[in-house]
Amino acid sequence: MDHSGHGMNMDLPPFTLGRGLQFSAEPFFLIGCVLAIGLYAYAVLRLRRRGDSWPVGRTVFFVVGVLSIALVMCTKLNDYGMVMFSVHMVQHMVISMLSPILLLLGAPVTLALRALPVAGRGRTGPRELLLKLLHSRYMRVITHPAFTIPMFIASLYALYFTPLFDFLMGSKTGHIAMMVHFLAVGLVFFWPIMGVDPGPHRPGYVMRMLELFAGMPFHAFFGIALMMASTPMVGTYQHPPASLGIDALSDQSWAGGIAWAFSEIPSVLVLIALVYQWYHSEQRTAKRSDRAADRDGDQELEAYNAYLASLQARGQ
Repeated sequence: MDHSGHGMNMDLPPFTLGRGLQFSAEPFFLIGCVLAIGLYAYAVLRLRRRGDSWPVGRTVFFVVGVLSIALVMCTKLNDYGMVMFSVHMVQHMVISMLSPILLLLGAPVTLALRALPVAGRGRTGPRELLLKLLHSRYMRVITHPAFTIPMFIASLYALYFTPLFDFLMGSKTGHIAMMVHFLAVGLVFFWPIMGVDPGPHRPGYVMRMLELFAGMPFHAFFGIALMMASTPMVGTYQHPPASLGIDALSDQSWAGGIAWAFSEIPSVLVLIALVYQWYHSEQRTAKRSDRAADRDGDQELEAYNAYLASLQARGQ
């Protein structure tokens, strides 16, 4: 496929990491990344000015998440990704599985709810609109596992194994829309699982782990299918430019290997985050119980001991 419509140079030199990391701005994502960091920083400063704190770790996670998007969309990785399936797969995996996790650990929704001013009585401001959206039926649907897991899977199989991928890659707008879709699908898939920001779907920790593992194996199967294919499966990458010095089938095999290997990275990151959250949740519950016991003289324990004594008396 001719990518000249993207302003692409078809005579890219052979890929090296140094060449791939050279700055090459995609305006849409560059502006989006700058705005995201700017708005987040403004919200944090707003909290600080009124004497409220905001965890530094959350700020670091969010900024690194935005920078991970810029890394794959505002460098020559994006240029090489138009003509090399393996580089495109790196973009896809980062923007759909790594960037969303980092962004969600930054808790941007919580920050927005704390930073936005409360509208006056009977009025509706940005904060009220955000709360309305969070509790809407639409949000309940798109964050439910019956929607998120099939969408997560379909973003691989229904895209790459149908003509849709080639259609989207045929224009700059289509390519940007596809990358935005990858990011959005990653966000709605990991949001209920990560559980940092408030949302309508909030299962227990065991269910979150099950949701995570329900989606991850399909990435591995997808990667294996690409690696085992005996012919190029995606039209866009069937005829790579001669200047790259690569074979389409071996490049596809690399793409499959990247998809297969990358599925382990978010699993580990999310599991670490979930165990950490679970531990702190148990700690908070224990502290609340201790405070309640201090207030009521541990009546619950005394009642339990009395119950045991009554059982013993009956046994005699």
